[in-house]
Amino acid sequence: MPIPIFRLPTGILLALFAVTSPQAAPAQTDALSTAGSKPNIVVILADDLGNADLGYRGSDIQTPNIDALAQEGVRLENFHGEPVCTPARAALMTGRYPMRHGLQTLVIFPNHRYGLPTDERTLPQALKDAGYATYMVGKWHLGHADRKFWPQNRGFDHFYGNTVGEVDYFTHKRAGILDWQRNGEFIDEEGYYLDLIGDEAVKLIEHQDKDKPFLLYVASLAPHAPYQAPKAMEDRYAETIADPTRRTYAAMITSLDEQVGRVVAALDQQGLRENTLIVFSSDNGGPRSAVVASGAHSREERAASGVKQESLPASNGELRGGKGSLHEGGVRVPTIVNWPARLQPRVVDGPLHMVDIMPTAMALAGAPANPTDKPLDGVDLWSTLATGQGSTHDDILVNVEAFRGAVIKGQWKLVRIALLPGKTELFDLSTDPGEKNNVAEQNPEIVRDLEGRLIAYARQQKPSEWMKAQPDYLGAQGQTLFDPDFDIDDGGMPHLKPALPQP
Repeated sequence: MPIPIFRLPTGILLALFAVTSPQAAPAQTDALSTAGSKPNIVVILADDLGNADLGYRGSDIQTPNIDALAQEGVRLENFHGEPVCTPARAALMTGRYPMRHGLQTLVIFPNHRYGLPTDERTLPQALKDAGYATYMVGKWHLGHADRKFWPQNRGFDHFYGNTVGEVDYFTHKRAGILDWQRNGEFIDEEGYYLDLIGDEAVKLIEHQDKDKPFLLYVASLAPHAPYQAPKAMEDRYAETIADPTRRTYAAMITSLDEQVGRVVAALDQQGLRENTLIVFSSDNGGPRSAVVASGAHSREERAASGVKQESLPASNGELRGGKGSLHEGGVRVPTIVNWPARLQPRVVDGPLHMVDIMPTAMALAGAPANPTDKPLDGVDLWSTLATGQGSTHDDILVNVEAFRGAVIKGQWKLVRIALLPGKTELFDLSTDPGEKNNVAEQNPEIVRDLEGRLIAYARQQKPSEWMKAQPDYLGAQGQTLFDPDFDIDDGGMPHLKPALPQP
């Protein structure tokens, strides 16, 4: 390990904040008496979707099936994912903030060997305890180097898709290594990624026992880089979108929309739609930086992923920033909850978070509560969905790391950068969703309150697994975060071959 210029204890950076007491465990409500019998639950997660890149949000991209879900469902207009893929998926799968797993920083690189800790209870495990069948198709990105991290070993009865963060949409390979499997068996098959996971999802629905409730998690890779789509789909935009990268990106989203339509149609055809709750969301906002679009740092690597700095196709509308950022463009994601038999169309503006999906699903399913040593950070949203009443969160942690964090309380959002000289930003999201006006100086009491809440979360965080695996990636500056004996073998850059178990 190179000799650091200076060394800081792991907790000191965010100890620049004030101190307050830890947040109490959130209360849950029982939705069974409201919702009736146990519903089927379908969660569809887009990847790197721009906040403004759906038809119902004013985009020129064609998404009629997603638009129909929005028009008939509950639109959550202030719903937050995480800045990047892995933390968002950890929040979704556990109902707990990713800093509790050590997954708060960046994503699991192909050569990394860590994953979502196996002592964490997952959404499919909780629903299996309530008698559900559990299925997943698509992208996992919560651990790939050891089979113990794979979806079928984390509660899913059936898994079809890839485990690393990015593969070629047609070959299903990363750096020449095949990452495509069905239930632990690698398979080399032809076909476009979205078509294949759509086919699998439809088959699972068609063969489902109608007397047994099920969870279906459809985790799309699209529209994450590499930007690839069938030519016939791109040709739909030949006359309307001039930029070729944007045209491919649009085709990817429309391809995803078609699979959403197929899933809904299959539910209808099997007589399951009346008792099925559908959630559509994205892990994070659209990328506005070529580096975070694919994780590739060199121009050559970005070119291989179809990423061009001068042509980033995603749009987050008026929201500031994009993927990787704590600002709203990086974390506020278009989210729809659709169940026409139980929920009336409405718009909910209160702040919500990805961690809320698991406790909501558990309450509807009548699943046993989490162990007391793993309390959920999310809250049951049923009353909010059913009545439109405001968020029941006291505050929402956007994310917290050793060097930055953000927290929301009501209309207020605090963003704190702890690296010296540091920066504190306060925004009134009710009047400034684009985060253009920093009002921290005018509201010192609110800043003190939110900084205190943020440091309370920071004190609870586990050390970042990414930083432990990547000290050389950060260079000498990053190594100052750790004691000398904290260094381990470096995990390598994003373009390296995946560390996947082979048959």
